[in-house]
Amino acid sequence: MTNLFTRIKNIITADLNEALDKKEIQNPIVLLNQYLRQCEQETDKVGKFLERQTALKDEFTKELQAAEELASKRKYQAEIALNAGETELYQFAADEQQLYSTRADRLRASLEQVNGQLSELEKKHVEMKNKLKDMQLRRMELMGRENVTRANHKMNQVLEYKPISRFEEIENYIDRLENQVNRSYNQTSIESRIEQLEKDMKISN
Repeated sequence: MTNLFTRIKNIITADLNEALDKKEIQNPIVLLNQYLRQCEQETDKVGKFLERQTALKDEFTKELQAAEELASKRKYQAEIALNAGETELYQFAADEQQLYSTRADRLRASLEQVNGQLSELEKKHVEMKNKLKDMQLRRMELMGRENVTRANHKMNQVLEYKPISRFEEIENYIDRLENQVNRSYNQTSIESRIEQLEKDMKISN
């Protein structure tokens, strides 16, 4: 029996929630709010991508600086080895210099690409935020119009309501009630007077 009541409760709750959802869906302001929430979430996601891209740019910058420093260091060492007649050491330093120089060129190109992508993302992110702000302001304007429209509708219902006929019905009812009370009183009064007259006549006889 408990399970049956639980199932009935769940069914009623589900139907009620469905009805509320349908009611909300039919309200354009609710739909607009839902759309703006989605836009806010997407804007936040793009903001996180920007943070990651900025961090990536910093990593590329560090790696480029390190490669350039090592290439410069190996170049200096190769010159010293060459002047000292250390052919093997010179060759090692020269090879290392070439390796780090090539790496620096690659990192420089990657950093340039990352900077371009970051600049494009920042531009679009600013556009998204401005567009979102415009839509939020537009929603505020629409909500203001909705509030005024609803308020005017309620006020018009009160102002346009003509209670005269209702008051007349109540007044007529009270008049009828008063007449009934007066007739009842008069009847009672007549009966009392007649009885008194009868008594007086008997006494006089």
